[in-house]
Amino acid sequence: MLNVAPQSTQDRSRVLTSAVQEVAKRFELGTTDLKDIIGVSQSTASRLLNGQYQLPDGSKAWELSAMLVRVYRSLSSMVGGDDVLARTWLHSPNHAFDGKHPAQAIKRIEGLARACEYLDAHRARI
Repeated sequence: MLNVAPQSTQDRSRVLTSAVQEVAKRFELGTTDLKDIIGVSQSTASRLLNGQYQLPDGSKAWELSAMLVRVYRSLSSMVGGDDVLARTWLHSPNHAFDGKHPAQAIKRIEGLARACEYLDAHRARI
């Protein structure tokens, strides 16, 4: 049996922060978008994107960030890793989001949760 030591809180923070930075880059999310999605201040979002801030493990921003990464991973798997297609979906009106762009919807907690559920349901069909 493989013995795997649990990750430290600091390691988990570093990994999720790095994942959020990558998602923001691939989705072309700026600091204003990121602050609205994960519920941090504009300056904190800026520091996060510049590598000067790590998400605190277990915080609300941590949970919302994990959901954002989940949205990206689900969407990316559906579009074969094509970031242009992923961004197109994110910024196009969608009936499942009352005609709004999913990028608008994910700025609210219920919209982020809805996007996760929607993508998981559609990914299961593939």
